[in-house]
Amino acid sequence: MKAVLGLEDGTFVVGDGFGVEGTCSGELVFTTQMTGYMEALTDPSYAGQILMFTYPLIGNYGVDYQNFESARVHARGCIAREIARAPAMRPSVAEFFEENGLLGISGVDTRSLTIKTRTVGTLRASLIVGSTDGEEAVRRARAVPPISEVDLIGSVSCPEPYRISGSGKRIAVIDLGVKRHILESLRSRGADIYVFPHNAVPDEVMAVEPDALFISNGPGDPKRATSAIRCVRDLVGEVPIIGICMGIQVAALALGAETYKMKFGHRGTNQPVRYRDGSIYITTQNHGFAVDEETLPEGCIVSYRNVNDGTVEGFEDDDLNITCVQFHPEAHSGPRDTEMCFFDRIYRGL
Repeated sequence: MKAVLGLEDGTFVVGDGFGVEGTCSGELVFTTQMTGYMEALTDPSYAGQILMFTYPLIGNYGVDYQNFESARVHARGCIAREIARAPAMRPSVAEFFEENGLLGISGVDTRSLTIKTRTVGTLRASLIVGSTDGEEAVRRARAVPPISEVDLIGSVSCPEPYRISGSGKRIAVIDLGVKRHILESLRSRGADIYVFPHNAVPDEVMAVEPDALFISNGPGDPKRATSAIRCVRDLVGEVPIIGICMGIQVAALALGAETYKMKFGHRGTNQPVRYRDGSIYITTQNHGFAVDEETLPEGCIVSYRNVNDGTVEGFEDDDLNITCVQFHPEAHSGPRDTEMCFFDRIYRGL
């Protein structure tokens, strides 16, 4: 089964399809991680995107259901140089894709596609499995709306509030597409967790008398999280606020700061960040937007900074009791350097 990937700039590549025949379109992004491919594919933050792995082989240990970040794959398509056909355990990635109606392409030059993305920035793309019609793939790619024009959060947020009972601090979570391991990190510390949909209102959140409000990760442009921004704005100073990934961007927007779209974003398990005391951590990240440091209001201190490009990776405001990071301290697909120093420090400080 052949497949073709088309890009909005007119480029197309033909490779081997896996999964099922069909078409998907979205923003093409790449991740540099060598493991945790199923964590990435099931991360709700990849909704609206076609995910390309820069590591040349994925699938060598099969599909590990215990490390899914959500109940299903959210990436619209998968691109790999090679997928393992005889993994350590079953099902293989190809079998899983076929069983679940998913689309993928292998046998293409992912190095060349990554270099293109780093040079020109993220591109809209379309994947057609079961065809080699490059012109049609390019036409479909050009018809894809920019990701900032697409409302993706409602499709990955929980439809109704729910509770994960615990005996410790009461944490209200606004679900913008929360990863399972974020909730697991809170639960393992005994937290009594109340999860709310993306459009929860302040009165609803405060009715559970939380010790802190947690804003999760999520897909697309953070400015689309209008309800969450309003909720955080109304609750600033009323309750401690914690944010991860899109959560830091929502908190910044609620404070009147700005966010911007990055050229190709940070995605992978090897992103170095520097804490304000000079210590360096290797982190897992997945974001295409960032906080504009120059617009942060007085009182906000940049706590973490990306070593590669200097972008904001965390900020704190002691007076307002806000602590946010751009990276994923809970990530199980790579280094866990920051899980205890973030979750333990925050949780014990409530």
